[in-house]
This record gives sequence, C-alpha cells and structure tokens, in this order.
Amino acid sequence: MTNTIDDRPGAPQDRAHISPGTETHCPSDAEPLAPGMEHDLSAGQTSGCPVPRGLTAQVGTLALQDRIWNRSLLLVDRFRVIRTIDIAVHCFAERPFKAALSAAQRAVRGMVKAHLLARYRTDRFMTVYGLTQQGAQWLEDRGFEAAASVRRVTDMTNPEHRLWSQFLTLCAEARGLQAMTEQELLLTLNRDLKHDQPPIQGVLHVTTRSAGKRQHLTLRPDALAMEPDGVTWFEVDRSARGSDRAASLRALVLSMGAKTTLGQPLRRVVVFSRTSRIHQRVMATLDGLVKDSAAVGLMEGRRQLKLFETGCYEVHQSVEVKLRDGRSQLQDRLAGYVIVQELPNWLPRVRLDGRGDWSMRGWFDDNYLPYRRPAAMAPWPRPQSPLLQPHRGLN
Repeated sequence: MTNTIDDRPGAPQDRAHISPGTETHCPSDAEPLAPGMEHDLSAGQTSGCPVPRGLTAQVGTLALQDRIWNRSLLLVDRFRVIRTIDIAVHCFAERPFKAALSAAQRAVRGMVKAHLLARYRTDRFMTVYGLTQQGAQWLEDRGFEAAASVRRVTDMTNPEHRLWSQFLTLCAEARGLQAMTEQELLLTLNRDLKHDQPPIQGVLHVTTRSAGKRQHLTLRPDALAMEPDGVTWFEVDRSARGSDRAASLRALVLSMGAKTTLGQPLRRVVVFSRTSRIHQRVMATLDGLVKDSAAVGLMEGRRQLKLFETGCYEVHQSVEVKLRDGRSQLQDRLAGYVIVQELPNWLPRVRLDGRGDWSMRGWFDDNYLPYRRPAAMAPWPRPQSPLLQPHRGLN
C-alpha cells in the first residue's frame, strides 16, 4: 500500500508521511527550552535559526574595532576636527542611517574613553572632536605619521563651514569618487611647484561684473570631486551672497565646460545652502541668469542657463560643428548642470532615543548625497563597506 499526502488546502498532514528533505528543521525542534528561558533569549535564538552577524562573519570583532578606530583617527588627523556623522560616513556609509549613527557613536565613545579623542563644544553648540597626543601615538605605533590637533581645535570658534565641506568630501568618497577639500586642493595644485614659481591659488579664472566694475578672479571650490566626465564643484553657502559673491557665482556658472587647472573640464556646480532663505537667494540669482543668458545672441562659446527641474539647471554651450558638405554650424550642446539643494543639517541632530523628531531623509539610500543627480545621469552606486580590508592610508 502506498501512502499519499492530501495536498488540499486545510487538509491535515501526518508528519510521519512527509518525504525526507521537504521540511525545514531548526535546532530548537530537537531540544525544547526549559520553562521560563524563552523570555531570556532573542528572537533568533528562540526560533533556532541563525542570526546574521554582518561584518563580524568575515572580520573578527577585535580586528573590526581596530579597523574602525584606525580609520577614524586617521580621519581626524587628516581634517584636524570632525563630528560623529563624519565617522558614520567614513566607516558605515553602506548601513541605514540609524545603524551607521549608532555604530559611529559607539566608536567615538570608546575612543574618548581611551583618551584618543577629545570632545569640544563650539559657539554654535556643535560637538566636535580633536586628536589627542595619545591618539597620535596610537597611530604612530601602527606605522602612521600623525600629530595631535587639540590645540588647533581649542582655537576654533565656529568651524561650521569647514565641517560641511569635509562632510561633502567624505560623501563623494563614499560614492567611490576622488574628492578633496579646499585646503587639500591647494596642496595638490602646488605639490610639484618650483621655488621660483608663484603659487597656484585656484582652479578656474573668470571675469566678474559687479557694480559696474570688471574684475579678473581665480576661483576655487569649498570641496571638489573628480568624476569620469569632469569636475564637480561644491559651494557651501552659510550666509546669503552679497553682490560680489553673486557675481562670482554667475561667472562660475557661465564657465561651465571650461578647462580647469586640474586638466579636467567643469561639469557640475553644486550649491548647498544652510537655510531656506539663503536657498531662495541663490535660486533668485540663477533665475535672473536664465533670463540674461537667453537674451545673448548666437555666437561660438555662448552659454545659456535653462531650468531643467526644481533646483536643477542645465548649461548649454554653443559649439561649432563641421557638416558633411564642408560648411560649419553652431549647435547648442549640454555643458553641465547647476544643482541647488539645502545642507542636510537635520542629520547631525538626529537622536537615536527619538528626541527632537528630526528627519532622517537624505542618507545614502536617497538620491541626495553628495548631490542630487538629475534624471539624465546614471543613479548613484551603493556604498561599500571599507572595513573589509585593513586601512592602508587615506583615500
């Protein structure tokens, strides 16, 4: 006689007649828990199914902590002053925001307790950290050159602009781009400079017009990222732009596609504003430039600013194109984008205990950091964990 299984919905099944291998077994089925023990175990333990271990499945816990501290202390040595959210970006960008912030806070508490970092409070009530002498010695014991930064941090009153520039640089690096702050850019430009040569002060030469005066200026960004098609230029606007700074922004936008001193063309200008009022001022400046550039007659090299979508503008450049019959024609080609968005100043204010009810939008799950890419561009790649390999040096 052959036993068959009634597979109708709701039909009872005899466990003795189920074919081997068709049922998933958990270790908890073999060993029943003692009375009262189920309340002391986690959900994964009570079910008997394995609990995902994350990075510790590939890296030991002690080695993982050493790598986190190593990257974090090298980051402080690089920038001299950092915030907790900088460590969240630098070490845990691939995680959801709450998990990244929690891991960064845990790492900072450990390093402060070990006297590797010193905690400070700025005039704007921002909590920042500097590298202590013990922290510098900790790095030197592992083969890295480092210098304490606590004296310099003590003299800082409001490093907000500096901190946001660093944050955007780290966000670009988390996306796999080569990025640098303004200070690092100047060092790069003058690295191979000879003693009899004047120092290079910027990456773009422009001519501005303000209050009836023309000025020749050399501009440099607050942060910069190198992408395959060219340079992405970051501006951090903590305050509203006056007439001179507004003229510099217009000249910068109208230089889209121009070759920089780095050898790459300018392809994107990203302006981050601290408040909505500053944001509206920047938008008003660009909207005025849209009208002014549209009134310029057709000529080679002409650049026109056009609104693409809210907070995003396209810059079109007129270039000469050779036709098949030998004639030439001026055509408008896309030279780059201008993107305006607000600084994510709500992210550093998030409290894991729920106080304040701050938004968590804008993390790497969204199309926001290091800038909001237009629909015509490829989407951002997902960040990868930098902790799977030992840290050999800065990016």
